[in-house]
Parts: sequence; C-alpha cells; structure tokens
Amino acid sequence: MEVILAEYLGFCYGVKRAIKIAEENADGKSCTLGPIIHNPQVVEKLRREGVGTVDSLQEMEEGTVIIRSHGVGPQVYKDAELKGLKIVDATCPHVKKAQLSAKELSESGYKTVIVGEKNHPEVKSIFEWSNKEAIILETEEEAKQLSSCQKLGIVSQTTVSSERFKRIVELLLEKSNNIKILRTICIATEQRQAAAIELAEKVDVMLVIGGKNSANTTRLAQLCEEKCQTYHIETAEELSPEWFKKIEKKEKIGITAGASTPDWI
Repeated sequence: MEVILAEYLGFCYGVKRAIKIAEENADGKSCTLGPIIHNPQVVEKLRREGVGTVDSLQEMEEGTVIIRSHGVGPQVYKDAELKGLKIVDATCPHVKKAQLSAKELSESGYKTVIVGEKNHPEVKSIFEWSNKEAIILETEEEAKQLSSCQKLGIVSQTTVSSERFKRIVELLLEKSNNIKILRTICIATEQRQAAAIELAEKVDVMLVIGGKNSANTTRLAQLCEEKCQTYHIETAEELSPEWFKKIEKKEKIGITAGASTPDWI
C-alpha cells in the first residue's frame, strides 16, 4: 500500500499566526471568543495550556479576549473596550481584507454581496463590517433571484471554492452595469483544493483530516468524493480497517488535511 500526501495540506499562514498569538497569551486569564479555529483537538490543547473559550463577552469580567481567526464585527471591539478587557486580534489577514472590502463597498454606495455560507462565523463577521447591509449568497439559485441595481459590489468568504465563486459571479454580471469585484478567496484554500482534486484522481481512497465543524475541510472532502471513495476524519482513532478491504486492491491511499488541521494530527 502506498500512502501519498497532497502537495498542499494542513495549517495555512492565518491559522499558524492565530495559534501563535493564542500561545503567546496563554496566562490562564485569556479566552478566545468562540473556538480560535475549527479544530476541536487544537482548542482542547490550548485550553490545557491556559487559553479558554467563551461564547460571549458577558462570560468575561477581566483578562484578555482573543479575537479568533474568523474575525468579528466592529461592535465586539467596542464592547470589549467598554468592559475593560485587553483585546488581542488573531483575525486572519485574509479575513480582515474581506471585512474591510465589504466596508469599503458599503460605504461607497454599492449593493454588497458576500458569496459564502450564511451561518459561518467568518461570513457573519464580514456581514457586520458591511454595516449589516450586505446580501449573503450561497447558491446559484439565490444569485439568479437577486434584483438588478445601479452599483453592485462582490466579495467572498475566504474559503469558498473558486468554481462556486466564478459561477455565482457570472450570474451576477447580469444584475448591474457597474460592478466591482473584490475577490477575497485565500490562495491557501485554492492550493489545498487543487492539490486534493489532483491527488484524488490518482488514488483509490482519500482520507481528509480535520474538524467536522471546519468549512474548508468539509469542502475538501466534498471535492474528493467526486473523484474517489473519501472519508472525512478528525483523528486516527476514527480509521477503520474495513475501509481498505471493500475493494480487492487498495494500492494507493491519498491524504489531505484542512487549513485548520495541525501536522501532529
């Protein structure tokens, strides 16, 4: 059996940066607002090292609040300051770019569209920076239903697939004669998706490793499933010998991992 790793996999720059920031502030009084990244094992490791997790600022009376990699809206910063909390910002720079792009479009009078998942924390933060005026589109059908306008601005969730973004943008081009596209997809996402697809075409089984709550990892699994038998797992304990016995020959096993999955997993 040959095990092949994807050319690009695992931690991206923004996640490495966020983890480093959290570790540097591990003093027992620091908490991330929501999980710093979508990987339960990393969140638990940080908890043991002295970085907790809270769901809202109301749970904190003192100490340091660490803004997670997915970012938050501007009001959170104001509320944290009012509570006298120290703020440490671990927002991914690519997410920050998307946030400020949405803010710029909204303030310039553009009808702003965010291409992404409505319930994802990153998308929610970008929405907040648009002065809560942006329209979030997940599907091509939603794009078709958007009404025409004079000025249309488009940004994206950093982990949305390039293909989905392209298809939705093509539909939106019909909605206005004045369109500004600020493409905010992270290069790390594109690299991991392209490498995963390339590998999945060459192997018998793909293992996609990462948090079940991770959007970018789930997307990797979806893309690989289109090419070969694929299993999305969080840890080695989830591996089943049966997966490699169902077909007579399992000569090549491919492995990729989401941008929030550490090497040690």
